[in-house]
Amino acid sequence: MATRTPRLLLKTFAGTAAAFILLLQAGCSSLFFYPDQVIYVTPDRLNLEYEDVFLNTADGETLHGWWLPAKSEPKGTVYFLHGNAQNISSHIMNVAWLPEKRYNVFLIDYRGYGRSTGAPDIEGSLHDAETGLRWLTDQPDIQNRPLFLLGQSLGGALGTNLASEWVKRNEQPPLDGVILDGTFSGFRSIAREKLGDFWLTWPLQIPLSWTVTDEYETYEHIGNISPVPVMVIHSVRDGIIPFHHGRRLYEAAEEPKEFLRTDTGHGATFVIPGYQAAVLGFMDANGE
Repeated sequence: MATRTPRLLLKTFAGTAAAFILLLQAGCSSLFFYPDQVIYVTPDRLNLEYEDVFLNTADGETLHGWWLPAKSEPKGTVYFLHGNAQNISSHIMNVAWLPEKRYNVFLIDYRGYGRSTGAPDIEGSLHDAETGLRWLTDQPDIQNRPLFLLGQSLGGALGTNLASEWVKRNEQPPLDGVILDGTFSGFRSIAREKLGDFWLTWPLQIPLSWTVTDEYETYEHIGNISPVPVMVIHSVRDGIIPFHHGRRLYEAAEEPKEFLRTDTGHGATFVIPGYQAAVLGFMDANGE
């Protein structure tokens, strides 16, 4: 999810009755998505080669993504699923360091984000994540090379569900590893937790959270990713998704698995070279 302020997970209701009524009428699912269409930075501004990619979904939407080729002979490819706010142009710094390390990167915007059409919801975003992966696995540049999924916050929840289905269906090519950074343990569980933080919604945190499907609870699906290795990353200073979510996911995952305890703000893992090195070590170890 977004790195900047807690309001981007569940917007501060500012004490307004209007927001409260909206919750009662529409449920909580929309509170996971805060897209915009602002272009914050493009890859060329970061001295990265890139290609615009447009994908058509089965239900008539068009998704926009960026393909970032490795700067020299690729060691593998990373499929990046971003957090809940803004769009790929504000999240690109999380992966902009990877082409220099000889990894291709593909990142997409879910429906309603950036240049992608439509309006976001949980099931639509899950469909979009799979659409992007299917396009990626058809590209000749990734053939016979390791393939990793990196999901951050909301993207980690989407990626966990996608990876578990990919493994269960024995899809090809297989994933070589899944990396989850600052991910919540479930859609319903984080909705209930955040609703409980605000006095206006606290009395109704349980019934309101029931409006969020529990079909895609991350902790219930992460175990299905095995035998694909999983790396769970979570910061003790994450002010958006508390640390206990990462621990719960790690405990629910099956071997092989790793846990990286970090000490940055939410979504700021990869500003620290040591954390970059830890993820590269995970990928190098599992991409041989």
